[in-house]
Amino acid sequence: MPERMFRWTLVLLTLTALVALALLFAADSPDRKQPLAEVNGEVITAAELERAIGPSLAKLQEQIYALKKEKLEGLIQERLLKEEAEKRGVSVEAMLQAEVEGKVEPISDEEVRVFYEANKARIKGDEAGFREPIRAYLREQKVEARRHAFLAELRSQANVVIHLEPPEVYRAEVPVYEAPFRGAETAPVTIVKFEDFHCPYCRRVQGTLSELLVRYGDKVKVVHRDFPLDTVHPQARAAHEAARCAGEQGKFWAYHDTLFANGPTSSPDDLRTFARETGLDAGKFEECLESGRTRAAIEADVAEGNRLGLTGTPSFFINGRLLSGAQPMEKFVEVIDQELARLR
Repeated sequence: MPERMFRWTLVLLTLTALVALALLFAADSPDRKQPLAEVNGEVITAAELERAIGPSLAKLQEQIYALKKEKLEGLIQERLLKEEAEKRGVSVEAMLQAEVEGKVEPISDEEVRVFYEANKARIKGDEAGFREPIRAYLREQKVEARRHAFLAELRSQANVVIHLEPPEVYRAEVPVYEAPFRGAETAPVTIVKFEDFHCPYCRRVQGTLSELLVRYGDKVKVVHRDFPLDTVHPQARAAHEAARCAGEQGKFWAYHDTLFANGPTSSPDDLRTFARETGLDAGKFEECLESGRTRAAIEADVAEGNRLGLTGTPSFFINGRLLSGAQPMEKFVEVIDQELARLR
């Protein structure tokens, strides 16, 4: 079976399954309350199953939408090219030869040299041996750029209306209890972050979260949830317990920031040093650590993350919408702006 046919067959099968699941999980569907299984008399409902597979289901929906959008864009381009070629009384191939290939200037020796100098650390060999492959590559880039520019010209002169709707946004129910937060308590957008203090990607995204709080002011709140990955970072849980103990003295965020600033370390001496640096009462901090009373709260967060289907950190829920990994600022802004527009 050709690759393209196989790809779209897979999409159709997945789409059929998604429609069936969507009907089952419709908010007003009585089936959501119906038992799907019983374990020693304890019922598992469709709603519980939805919570468990919701994030995975949302990813599948987004993938299908992306495939449909990509294919639709290709069909639009084909239609624009066909209509323009008919207006000119030529074939599509002849038009592209004139408007694209024919308008791309030859690649000069200087362009080849500049490219080689900028990339010679990755190129194994001297310039003479790679001159023609580089020339061909640069021409291909210019041809592709000219093709995009030509299509943009055609599109600007046409009336193109897109009716394809993005999938309905999946929103997980993510309770925050008495979890520590930054930002306005009544902010319309809540970012719940599940993180591991020894996760390098969690450390990387802290600057982005700080920038978001400055950028959006009282419109955004960031809530912390503990999700130490014991199998990957077996020493991280001690850091989470220490941060919770700092929270008892109103210093959770100061300790949180110190942990990330000093990298993945959780030795008893380091945790005590961080306590001094953040101005904690050493006796109260030590007593809290020895008592182990923060462990239950951390375990509850881990259980919640598992219930939500999380497998890694950092994971974010923006008003219930899952965003995985240390995403760039632009991705957070996109989702936050969508949420603010929806609420308006």
